[in-house]
Amino acid sequence: MDLQRPDSYQGGAGPHFSEHVLHKTILVGDSGVGKTSLLVQFDQGKFIPGSFSATVGIGFTVMLLGDSGVGKTCFLIQFKDGAFLSGTFIATVGIDFRNKVVTVDGARVKLQIWDTAGQERFRSVTHAYYRDAQALLLLYDITNQSSFDNIRAWLTEIHEYAQRDVVIMLLGNKADVSSERVIRSEDGETLAREYGVPFMETSAKTGMNVELAFLAIAKELKYRAGKQPDEPSFQIRDYVESQKKRSSCCSFA
Repeated sequence: MDLQRPDSYQGGAGPHFSEHVLHKTILVGDSGVGKTSLLVQFDQGKFIPGSFSATVGIGFTVMLLGDSGVGKTCFLIQFKDGAFLSGTFIATVGIDFRNKVVTVDGARVKLQIWDTAGQERFRSVTHAYYRDAQALLLLYDITNQSSFDNIRAWLTEIHEYAQRDVVIMLLGNKADVSSERVIRSEDGETLAREYGVPFMETSAKTGMNVELAFLAIAKELKYRAGKQPDEPSFQIRDYVESQKKRSSCCSFA
């Protein structure tokens, strides 16, 4: 469990980080000794009585990347809370994160999802977090040409700062606004094939493919963590394509 003290905190939306490099402290010890209560006391200044469920044993960090305004925060909230917050969002400052536990092949997997600022002035802050992410969801806005054109620049940054084996998925967001579309689905597919990454179009508003994106990532990461030498590889692109065809399904766990 990482213990991170935010430089500034805005209640209700999770920690927001200023342009400072943070250090991590890891809490270790037997189950039941009070690690989670200690963290809550430090973070919120209070003790919450009652029995805590044991912290999930397997967890991964997923980072959302892309230009400012492509819908990263809405995408995260749709997955975390199943809701779409309409209206104008204040751009994310630095890094924000939320946790969600999902079920993958009968096992509980905790995803810590980092929502990053898309503006250039915060880029040096987000670079510091690339190395700690096991997966990256790279978003563009299908109604915004420049957000798509900048995908190659984002991929260059990923190559420079992220882990060599990081899982990457390309997402064309705001697919519900079809009347304003300027990027064809075929263009996203072509770019994804060029870089060898899975691709799908999503909608943070309707929830289309939002859960699938995270669960496909979780499935790939869980597979990697427990892979046996003679076990066949899990093909995330094949999985994504097969699940996209099952559009009527609401669960892909």
